[in-house]
Amino acid sequence: MSVTIKDIARIAKVSHTTVSRVLNDSPLISEKTKKRIKKIAEELNYTPNYSARSLVLDRSYHIGLFFSTINKGTSSNFFYEVVRGVNNTIKDQYNLIVKGIDDYHNLNSINKRNFDGIIIMSQSTEDTPFIKHVLEKKIPLVVLNRYIQNSNLVNILSDDKKGSYNGAQYLIQLGHRKIGLIEGKQGFKSTEERKEGFLQALRDYNIPVDEAFIVKGNYDLESGYRTMKYLLQLQDLPTAIFSSNDDMAVGAMKAIIEKGLSIPEDISIIGFDDNVFSSFLTPALTTVKRPIEAISEEGGRKLIKLINQEDIKKETIYINTKLVIRDSVKVLEK
Repeated sequence: MSVTIKDIARIAKVSHTTVSRVLNDSPLISEKTKKRIKKIAEELNYTPNYSARSLVLDRSYHIGLFFSTINKGTSSNFFYEVVRGVNNTIKDQYNLIVKGIDDYHNLNSINKRNFDGIIIMSQSTEDTPFIKHVLEKKIPLVVLNRYIQNSNLVNILSDDKKGSYNGAQYLIQLGHRKIGLIEGKQGFKSTEERKEGFLQALRDYNIPVDEAFIVKGNYDLESGYRTMKYLLQLQDLPTAIFSSNDDMAVGAMKAIIEKGLSIPEDISIIGFDDNVFSSFLTPALTTVKRPIEAISEEGGRKLIKLINQEDIKKETIYINTKLVIRDSVKVLEK
């Protein structure tokens, strides 16, 4: 027979209301009481009955984590870090439902009865109707990854433009002037931001933009490989490549090696994201670290506060990127 809140209350000699508040992390209960009751619940192997709680408290105990898409343009590492970051904060308080926005052709099921709150990992402006729908349904909402011009929501993202600017600037400062760019998936805001940061660095250092060096990728290994093979056919090769994510950088590295060239002796390369494998490549990949797990954790914390109707500021929060210097870039003689 499963353990109930009343069982815990009887052993702790408190009311079942107090136990319920503790398990919902209410600020009305002292930390000392919380620790004591949570310890009893753990010892009894208490498992929340979300269905029963939903009926009593008019909650679903479901949090929706929606990506623009899961099938195309969302790398496995990116997906993993987002889910892990959100899950780190909600823990066992809610059930996490992970979906792709492009899987929803009918938005009627997106309502307060089915979701207590929603986090959107927005990668495209095509998400805007979905965001508008969630706001209209008055579901607590946090939007990650893409700047949203709306004062009625919490918006958390990394400064991708500054990150790619710093990456391109690093190549320039090491003497590179012929720099190629492998763009990300078309229609994704991150693709636009990273390209703009890259181009701004070239403009600031008076380096002409060679359109032949700018190629369109798709945020996956294959497109990095394919676009690099195209660049390697040019008569005048770039001395360095800025890849809009690490997956494409790995594909590009394979194409360079197959051509019989060396990294970084013949061609230097920088990625973006700092995936878990980037430091284990040979050579280890220099990259721009985007703190996606930290962004997702902060998104989870903000959403729980919104669900609990705490007074938090509706604002845009930027979390800084960081250039991680490893072995894939060579200093050129100036």
